[in-house]
Amino acid sequence: MISLRQRIVWASLLGSAALASSGAFAQAPAAPSTSSTPPAAVAQADGAAGNKAQHKRMDPAERMQRMQEHRAKRLAALKEKLKLTAAQESAWSTFASASKPPAGARPPRMDRAEFAKLTTPERLERMQARQAERSERFAKRAEATKTFYAALTPEQKKTFDAETVHAGMHGHRGHHGHGGPDGHHSAAPSKS
Repeated sequence: MISLRQRIVWASLLGSAALASSGAFAQAPAAPSTSSTPPAAVAQADGAAGNKAQHKRMDPAERMQRMQEHRAKRLAALKEKLKLTAAQESAWSTFASASKPPAGARPPRMDRAEFAKLTTPERLERMQARQAERSERFAKRAEATKTFYAALTPEQKKTFDAETVHAGMHGHRGHHGHGGPDGHHSAAPSKS
């Protein structure tokens, strides 16, 4: 059996041989440079600076605002596709309000240094309490969803199922991977 180290060595040797035989190492006349920094290094530095700007953390209030706007759009699109009757409006209102995140900001997370000062049983108790809070919120949302679902017609149920299939695949912000099988995080995918 060939070890990983041996595979890497062989791949490096084969790659070097391929480059050498293709003339990639042939000397080309050097172009005059006005800078002491190679152009490739400048391009790499510019790319890194651009990536850092893209990944800058968004202000939490702005992020929450964007999430609420996105959620409102998804719910409005779902409501439009369901074509609810006047008799179903109260069930919709209950469902929509139960699916909202808790009012106000999340309780602040404990500082890492502060968390590290806790004993292991204290940390476990704290994590268990947070998990219990999340489970309680989920149970309320699930019950409201079931009640709303019962008020739908069979055709509306099919639409609801199709539009919300991805909602359960990734959980809630901070507790998910990279979306469903198609890589999207949309709880209500658009179908044209």
